Amino acid sequence: MLRLRKVLQTIFGDVFLKFHPQEKLDKKVLVTILVSVFSLVAIQYLNSIQKTLQLLHSLGLNDLTSIAIESLQKVNDYQLLDLNYWAMCSFFFYFIVPVLVIKFSWKEKISSYGLSLKGLTKGMRFYLLFLLIMLPLVWIASQTEQFQHSYPFYRLNYSNASYENLVIWECFYFLQFVGLEFFFRGFMVHALKKRFGYYSIFIMMIPYCMIHFGKPLPETIGAIFAGIVLGSMSLKSNSIWLGVLLHFSVAISMDFFAVWNMN
Repeated sequence: MLRLRKVLQTIFGDVFLKFHPQEKLDKKVLVTILVSVFSLVAIQYLNSIQKTLQLLHSLGLNDLTSIAIESLQKVNDYQLLDLNYWAMCSFFFYFIVPVLVIKFSWKEKISSYGLSLKGLTKGMRFYLLFLLIMLPLVWIASQTEQFQHSYPFYRLNYSNASYENLVIWECFYFLQFVGLEFFFRGFMVHALKKRFGYYSIFIMMIPYCMIHFGKPLPETIGAIFAGIVLGSMSLKSNSIWLGVLLHFSVAISMDFFAVWNMN
């Protein structure tokens, strides 16, 4: 810990001493932020098969790149494979990486980071109320061209697309939401709460809002309020599962309405 403090002091000089004259360096906060940044960068630059192939090529792994390209040419539904790849990449960096940090670096129980099931049953009334409010709003949004252009991610008008594969995609989509909720409402909120208390929700909300950039504006604005509500629920109940259920219910209804309007 002392060595890390000296490294930071060397990098930042007097600025570090000004804000941390005698205060003990909070290693957990530092690790949480660095792991969060690393995971978000990795997801951004490895979130498709094409981007990963480009990275392999830039690293000089041309033989591996050629083998991957040759294998991909035999795939029947490339769209499904690419989307599932994105979902698994997201799950790995949203869930697996933080879990490894919690278990092997901090040596703590992952159940303490929002994976408790207790808050799920207590919040069912809120879940039903939330759905009653959101479903009409999603239906109205689904009538817009911008919405229909964005959802569902799995496009049925592509070659070799099928309803069966759409169901497969929705299963992977659900897994992605488990990872996403754990990362933002589990890992970030509960790792930072000892240091920042309720403010940990607003710290988490910044990157959570930013991952919605490029999506329809109402959805990005809605992510701000959703981040506060879901973060508060997780902080209060130590459970992300109601958030997972809420998030996926809205997402799958968005896909359903989008497909309905296409027909």
